[in-house]
Amino acid sequence: MATRTNVRNAVLSAEEARQLHSEALVIDSQQPPVTNGFLFTENMREALNEYHAMGMTRNEATPLLQSMATHEVKTNAAAREQYLGLWAASGVNVAGGTYAGPGPFDTAFEKSITGIAQARAMIDAMDDRMLMVRKAEDIERAHREGKYGVVIDFQETTPFSDKLERIDLFHNMGLRMCQLTYNLGTLVGDGCTEIHKSGLTYFGQAVVQRLNELDIIVDVSHCSEQVGWDAMEISTSPVIVSHSCSAAIAYHDRGKSDELARAIANQGGFFGVVIIPGFIQTTPEATLDDFVDHVVHLVDVMGIDHVGVGTDKAGPGPGTDSLIEWPSDMPTERPGVFNYSGFRDEHRISNEYHIVGYDDFSDWPNLTVKLAERGFNEDELRKLLGQNYLRVFREVVG
Repeated sequence: MATRTNVRNAVLSAEEARQLHSEALVIDSQQPPVTNGFLFTENMREALNEYHAMGMTRNEATPLLQSMATHEVKTNAAAREQYLGLWAASGVNVAGGTYAGPGPFDTAFEKSITGIAQARAMIDAMDDRMLMVRKAEDIERAHREGKYGVVIDFQETTPFSDKLERIDLFHNMGLRMCQLTYNLGTLVGDGCTEIHKSGLTYFGQAVVQRLNELDIIVDVSHCSEQVGWDAMEISTSPVIVSHSCSAAIAYHDRGKSDELARAIANQGGFFGVVIIPGFIQTTPEATLDDFVDHVVHLVDVMGIDHVGVGTDKAGPGPGTDSLIEWPSDMPTERPGVFNYSGFRDEHRISNEYHIVGYDDFSDWPNLTVKLAERGFNEDELRKLLGQNYLRVFREVVG
């Protein structure tokens, strides 16, 4: 495999790159709050102020605001245009939204059911402009018709509990991509920030097999390295990393080794690169050049056909965030509540960390411009922007 240097001769100008971005199939393989964090209207702001005055935490206010967002797009033309305008500015055709993540195990099932129902309600309310992605042809249709497609994705398997039949249930509701664990350990296996990072359990193996049978993509982004290796050993379809970074470029527990990345490519998989500042750089300020460093390195390791973009970032701040403008003194959760996210101080997601050049989802075209600056040509850019993800989605999901 030919190695690419980190400094390359540009082949497209910024203007040409933006034009390509507007024409190409663009897929963000991980955009968690795509239906529950892209909207923040004045009505929602007033409601949030009331929740804050009542002493609610962010976690307590979030489902109320999500429900309100659905009502807003159904009844408020300005809210609808605000939401769709963010998509239009991004130039993204399809994005993977997260409907299962870290949190108490006993409420995971209900939370996911509610989240998917909210997503479907928003899509139905704007079905002239949006669609749910169930097959590869839906991705192509979104691009062809100028619509916006949402892939229903889980970043945690706790909604399944110990019931494999629930995978069938969620598949029927639209689930097409499933991460085996978040950061901590579960019945399925260990996450990447757990104390002892073991691999898949016997139950976890059964989960992978059922995901294969239902043609659901197996994702190991937050998983321990060993879970990644174990998943590839037993999976009958390519395993992907929807959103991560290269541990060789900037070490982070969320990063992946070159060895694992290469094995994923050899199996026909995919690796989406994040733009979370503390993941792609060890200093408080990251830049889009840092993001491209990870892309270039992974292309060197995996080949141009297996790398893409899974930003994992929607709004300003050190993490995924959203467009909701939380009061600075509004806590995420009650004191003494266990931190199910699994992130700790050393994981660089405090407010000290930020990225220059990407404030929110509307800045997505800046990524294409920066990739072009590094010298990726038109064919390569089209692969990185969407064709590589479409390939693996078509192979696994159909």
